[in-house]
Order: sequence, then structure tokens, then C-alpha cells
Amino acid sequence: QVQLVESGGGLVQPGGSLRLSCAASGSIFGIYVMGWYRQAPGKQRELVASIITGGSTHYADSVKGRFTISRDNANNTVYLQMKSLKLEDTAVYYCNVRSPGNTYWGQGAQVTVSS
Repeated sequence: QVQLVESGGGLVQPGGSLRLSCAASGSIFGIYVMGWYRQAPGKQRELVASIITGGSTHYADSVKGRFTISRDNANNTVYLQMKSLKLEDTAVYYCNVRSPGNTYWGQGAQVTVSS
């Protein structure tokens, strides 16, 4: 059984930083994309950042220059370093992992940016 375990969410002031982690365990083979999505209250889930096996990354325009995605292929772990956080970054952040024929989601980590 595949599990994605997220950690690192919390409450932070505007301008602050947080780091999210997502560790995938179980029988996952051939992971080719790992990423982070977020969903704010009343809004659709949106892609924040993704990284493919070769290391190429993609970011939503709203987070470029502030967020950095990275991955540890040996441990099937993906990270999201978030800096210069804004009020509008408040959301539940979901880890997403894709392998051939499968898509997995984490349970979600609440990130709240508030003064």
C-alpha cells in the first residue's frame, strides 16, 4: 500500500518561511513526477510546483522566485521550501506523486500566513 506522509505545515507571519516535506512509502515504481498542489477555501486546487526525475522544475507564476521544490530520489521524498510567504499563500498543500498508471495524493498540510 502506498502512503504519502506530509509534514512541515503551520502558522507563519507574512514574510516568513516554511518547509514542507512529503515522503512516499510502499510499492511505488517508476516515479516520474513529484509535486505540490494547494487549495484555498472556496478555490480550486492548483499546481504550485513540480519536479521530474531528471530535475527539471515547474512553478506557478504566483510562487516563482519565492518557492523552491527539490527531491531526494533515493528516499522518494519531495520538499517545498517556501520563503517570503504572503497572506494569499494560505491554503492546504497536497503532495502529489505520479508513476506509470498511478497518481497518489498526500493527506494535506495546512499552511496559514497571518499577522
